Amino acid sequence: MLALALAALSLSAQARENKKLDAAGIASANALATEAGFETLARGGNAVDAAISVATSLSVVQPEASGMGGGFLALIRDAATGKTVFVDAREMAPKAVRESDYLKADGTPNRDTSLNGPLAAGIPGFPAGLAHISSKYGKLPLAESLRPAIKLAEEGFHPTAALASSIERKAEILRRYPASTRKFMPDGKAPQTTGIFRDPDQARTLRAMAERGADGFYKGEVAQEMVKAVKAAGGTWTLEDLAAYRAKERAPIELAYGGYTVITAPPPSSGGVAIAEMLNILAPIDLKRLGETERTHYLIEAMRRAFRDHNEYLGDPDFVDMPLDMLLSRHYADGLRQSILRDRATKSEWLPAAHAPEPGMHTTHFSIIDKDGNLVSMTATVNTTLGSGFVAGASGILLNNEMDDFALVSGKPNAFGLIGGSANAPVGGKRMLSSMTPSFVIGKDRLAVIGSPGGSTIITQVFEGILAFIGGKSASEITAQKRIHHQYLPDRVDYEPGSLSDEAMTKLRAMGHTLNERSPWGNMNVVTWDKADHRLSAASDPRNSAGLGKVEAAK
Repeated sequence: MLALALAALSLSAQARENKKLDAAGIASANALATEAGFETLARGGNAVDAAISVATSLSVVQPEASGMGGGFLALIRDAATGKTVFVDAREMAPKAVRESDYLKADGTPNRDTSLNGPLAAGIPGFPAGLAHISSKYGKLPLAESLRPAIKLAEEGFHPTAALASSIERKAEILRRYPASTRKFMPDGKAPQTTGIFRDPDQARTLRAMAERGADGFYKGEVAQEMVKAVKAAGGTWTLEDLAAYRAKERAPIELAYGGYTVITAPPPSSGGVAIAEMLNILAPIDLKRLGETERTHYLIEAMRRAFRDHNEYLGDPDFVDMPLDMLLSRHYADGLRQSILRDRATKSEWLPAAHAPEPGMHTTHFSIIDKDGNLVSMTATVNTTLGSGFVAGASGILLNNEMDDFALVSGKPNAFGLIGGSANAPVGGKRMLSSMTPSFVIGKDRLAVIGSPGGSTIITQVFEGILAFIGGKSASEITAQKRIHHQYLPDRVDYEPGSLSDEAMTKLRAMGHTLNERSPWGNMNVVTWDKADHRLSAASDPRNSAGLGKVEAAK
């Protein structure tokens, strides 16, 4: 069992949370998806119904980042009861998974089969997760929530520059598969932003799901078509794999920090545990009183220690016994804090050995608060850009390449540099570890719904966003703030241009930190609620021109 640092909010805080708003807020990575969510709210839906509309619309308009052939992790909070649930719709390995499929003849890892084509694809959890939250927490029939996505797929839309660029970059892989070519390059080349992009095959699959719920995807004609296509291209999926998939509810991680309750994602997300560890390390330190250099130093050292543990211990909780009581303990954090030298960087090689992933910049996140104060924070993915590049026949479903998130070959790195061990080894029916970290931050008078894509940087982005919100920043300030990142290995501090002053960089280097400037990363979407003055704010990351954070009067 997870050890929860807090049992519940006080009754007085709960009463404030139950206040109704005269508006709703949605922040997503695509304006069409945000508007789809508001359309569903206007028809009487709640935040969960709107989340289904946003998620499925993103499957249509932002397939490079997420979709029906992938998975998601989500936090849902019911304003009436104060109950928060974590929904795990992460992909899982097919029963026939075997290491030999991901090896070349000489025994070295085969990066092609782990990243491209049907062997790279785990069994999708996205449709099952949406059907689950619709039936348990939505107000509208699932078919109503799917309506905006079906319309977008059938009538078409102007593709974003990011989608057109993603198709162009992955054209060689897409051309291997007729259904992928037909979907993404119907004229033999990547679509133009001035043209209309339609997806009639995915529209039919969405209609099957509207009529039959999860069974419309995991059983019947759609399932048969997907399995037929996967097997014809060398994959190992079976109808039994699809029929066996279930979304799961798990207890979220809760902890207290700075007078707020932070609610975040448990395993198979690695992010929530890492964020809890970092916040616990920093809890006794008054960051506001520190200068830039010292504050940055402590953030880096907290990141370093949390990432070492995150890569050493975590995996699918249904398959792996994890020392969560230890990792989430304030006493454990006290010991880690004592190992931080105030004026000198801790070299990662001084800590017990573990291996960390290189960051990936794909996935999507959206945040929602409805007029009743219900909250949804959802992060969804197909792993790398356009996933496996394999569209499963006439289903129109682009499959993920999440199998690469397993430690497929012991001791060998995956696409992001992760060298995993037994905790994240592939087993039929097992869910691969994820960095997705949908989160809530709830205080007496303010709350935030927060998350981002970005591979391993998701964890540090959300961590820094939580600190910024608790420090008083607005939604737009949180999404726009400059970022730093350290993930234990490689032993370096990545930083965005402008995130550190010249003086701080000179001092940090003198302390032994290795600094590495990188182009801006992430695509954060945040909604905040100031309950004291009844103000709702939504913001999308300014690094993404297609995103839209919007507050709209409740209908």
